[in-house]
Amino acid sequence: MDVRDELMEHVPRLRRYARALINNRELADDLVQDTLERALGRTQLFQPGTDLRAWLFTIMHNVFANQARKASARAVHVAVDDDSIAESELAVPSGQTRSLEMRDLDYALQRLPLEQRQVVLLVGLEEMSYADVALALNIPIGTVMSRLSRGRERLRALMAGNQPGAKLQVVR
Repeated sequence: MDVRDELMEHVPRLRRYARALINNRELADDLVQDTLERALGRTQLFQPGTDLRAWLFTIMHNVFANQARKASARAVHVAVDDDSIAESELAVPSGQTRSLEMRDLDYALQRLPLEQRQVVLLVGLEEMSYADVALALNIPIGTVMSRLSRGRERLRALMAGNQPGAKLQVVR
């Protein structure tokens, strides 16, 4: 099977990770597209016999880091009371399909420092090995284990409401 064909098998994993990492569907899809574009343009750099998934997550990590650096230079602020945004866009539909636990988990994940959130998502959600995560993020395995331990601990505390400022949103 050609590398280009194998790339398609990893798109759902890339999308899931990007959406959990960014928490914005459109920006996450853009990240996946940028990752695939970069991978397709550099297929000759992929070493056959190595883990394609780790290679793709490495590319995604680098693209995300580059985008984050650029975005911080041109951040845009939108006020909550901005009259140009319709109130209906901010409302939650009454037939909410996601469970409250998933919402709270997502809320807590977004409160983790980025370095911890990346490791927690790659190990917990994508079921990557510590070695693959270390390769993808270009960090030592010990750092992966440390960030994972601290991230899981903080996530448990956030979910239990034991962190200062960790009160999860109350829906009425």
